[in-house]
Amino acid sequence: MKEIINYYYNLDLLEATEAKTYTTFNYNGSEYYFVFFNRTEEELKDILDISYELKMKGIRVHDIIFNRFNRLLTKVGDNYYLLLKLNSNKNELINFVSMCEFITKFKLNQKNSQLYRNNWGELWSAKIDYFEDQINELGKTKKVVLDSFSYYIGLAENAISYVNKINRVIGASENDYITLSHRRIFYPNISLNFLNPLSFIFDLEVRDVAGYLKVAFFNGEDVLLDLKTYLKIRRLTPYSYHMLYARLLYPSYYFDIYEDIMNSNGDEEKLLPVIKKVDDYELFLKKAYEEISMYTNLERIDWLLK
Repeated sequence: MKEIINYYYNLDLLEATEAKTYTTFNYNGSEYYFVFFNRTEEELKDILDISYELKMKGIRVHDIIFNRFNRLLTKVGDNYYLLLKLNSNKNELINFVSMCEFITKFKLNQKNSQLYRNNWGELWSAKIDYFEDQINELGKTKKVVLDSFSYYIGLAENAISYVNKINRVIGASENDYITLSHRRIFYPNISLNFLNPLSFIFDLEVRDVAGYLKVAFFNGEDVLLDLKTYLKIRRLTPYSYHMLYARLLYPSYYFDIYEDIMNSNGDEEKLLPVIKKVDDYELFLKKAYEEISMYTNLERIDWLLK
């Protein structure tokens, strides 16, 4: 990959570090990532526009670098890659409050962006259908997956039903802001991932909030305190309070590991720390319900709240 980078970007690299989906190197005092690109060209155009506006606001998102042919995408075999230049210390920590401030700085006014996501129920349903077909075909020898899969599918179906009901009964309003969000929030929440423009999407602000609370919970943080902080500093609509709870219900933390196991032959033992905390997370969901219910009449999930 080093030779490809040298050719397409007119560089003379002496060394580079390769990983599965990216290659990283230092050049003239800056750090670069040559990363696998798995989005559309239409999305990339919107990402460039957003990056420019964020930089005008003083936010140091990573630069997307053109290659020697004045193209953003570089084809390597059957795949496309893109070069990012980091504009900050990659390990700079973005704390929870700073994250909440960031996601409110850029609102989507016209909902015609290629990055706009608003159909959670449909997306989750399609993913669950795919998982169920996949495990029937490929998962018969994976004991940890088989023993846990039904519970998390059931939890996901609860989240889907919850979203669909709230969309039908309450529905979004013009006060439910669509803000700059991320496909995934990682823990620790460092600038390497958080300021990566290839992660940007537009969604309800509660997407990133719930994403952080879930991933931080499974890394040992007392996220109930973070939830209380967020509820105090932000006033949401009844719809957004419900969507926050729906995203806490949806077990993305399990499915992310599951996909690595099934698609990349990952170690299914990685699921065990999540599975061992199932009772703790149910308790968190009960407490989260109580906290959010202080701000709106939150729809109940009877089996969970007994």
